Amino acid sequence: MEKKSVAVIFGGQSSEHEVSCVSAVTILSNINPDHYEVTMIGITKDGRWLLANSIDEIASGEWTKSRVTAIISPDRSQKAILLIEDGKMTVKHIDVAFPALHGLFGEDGTIQGLFELAGIPYVGCGVLASAVSMDKLYTKIIVDTLGIRQAKYVPVNVSEFPRMEEIAARVEEKLSYPVFIKPSNAGSSCGVSKARNREELVKGLKLAGSHDRKILVEETIVGREVECAVFGGANLEASGVGEVLAAAEFYDYDAKYNNAESRTVISPDLPEGVTEKIRTCAAAIFRAVDGYGLSRVDFFVENGTNEVVFNEINTLPGFTGISMYPMLWEAAGVTKPELVERLIQSAFARKRQEEERCLAIPR
Repeated sequence: MEKKSVAVIFGGQSSEHEVSCVSAVTILSNINPDHYEVTMIGITKDGRWLLANSIDEIASGEWTKSRVTAIISPDRSQKAILLIEDGKMTVKHIDVAFPALHGLFGEDGTIQGLFELAGIPYVGCGVLASAVSMDKLYTKIIVDTLGIRQAKYVPVNVSEFPRMEEIAARVEEKLSYPVFIKPSNAGSSCGVSKARNREELVKGLKLAGSHDRKILVEETIVGREVECAVFGGANLEASGVGEVLAAAEFYDYDAKYNNAESRTVISPDLPEGVTEKIRTCAAAIFRAVDGYGLSRVDFFVENGTNEVVFNEINTLPGFTGISMYPMLWEAAGVTKPELVERLIQSAFARKRQEEERCLAIPR
């Protein structure tokens, strides 16, 4: 079988740059070398696109010293990467792209738009699903239409900061302390804080405002943090459920990636019917945002009521050694190499479906 050429893109300009590099190492380590010729493209924190030569370079960070620029051409006739070194350019065809990018400029529809322009099949959700799912405010607006419970919230814009007292009064009118403050567009809990009073609220708003101009202030849901993985398109599959046991007061960036006492439990003991409710809600939300390929959908199981409360959806979930998405599918009998293969094949399948639909339209 002739090898296909796959480009794995990692790094990026978001606050999740380092996590993306770790995800890329996992993905690259599980791509079948007999089926694919791999090109590794790293995006530095200042936005340079560079060719990486090995998985070891990515793990060590040496790829940032590369002298070869590697950019995806938006020219639909090429479907190629442009490799530039010492002023000389070569063109390398690629068959499929696998973005291992998290957060802004990777999970928000921007790079997906580039793939669409270039006509290159790609793993994961499309432009619309990526954009609305990255934006927590717009995700909430969509989920409001589904009748699925989610935390009450107050939207805030950075432009309102000169009237901070009015913002605080608006929050306090609708919500009780403690509250969570989140940037509308950020991942891995970057810029998230918990406020127990007005002073902490103002401090948290300023922190979130350093990550995004749109901010959500949410009521605190006291309960168990659970997650469900989804895969597919028209034929959607939802995994079992995993539970997050955070070592900190909440599952922030440090608790996720730097605290060894944080852990995850696959197939936790939940009240009767709760697991199936989570799986049903995860699938419904994925469909509502027009998801495709993969996502991880996060919920709370509220203490006392056992109600399922939606938290957020991640359209390019982590692939690190502690990431729930691959762990949930491994628990369902899908190994990491199988999962990576299925994701790549889903990219080709979407492209075929689009071409078939275009051919079926009467001229």
